[in-house]
Amino acid sequence: MDKDLIERINQLARKSKTAEGLTDKEKEEQKLLRQKYLQNFRVNFKNTLSSVVIVDKDGNRKPLKPKGI
Repeated sequence: MDKDLIERINQLARKSKTAEGLTDKEKEEQKLLRQKYLQNFRVNFKNTLSSVVIVDKDGNRKPLKPKGI
């Protein structure tokens, strides 16, 4: 995850809680940054899940399958 991206999201979140608040441009930037963060998170999470294997009591290793398959 990009540290600069997270830092900017946090910076905007802190500013939004002040009396000054965010400008319309900053609100739009915050929205886009959050979407980018969530997209990155989902990709990383799917990659992590794709490497998970289930080991049964007999020691057989089976890859984790998506629900419904």
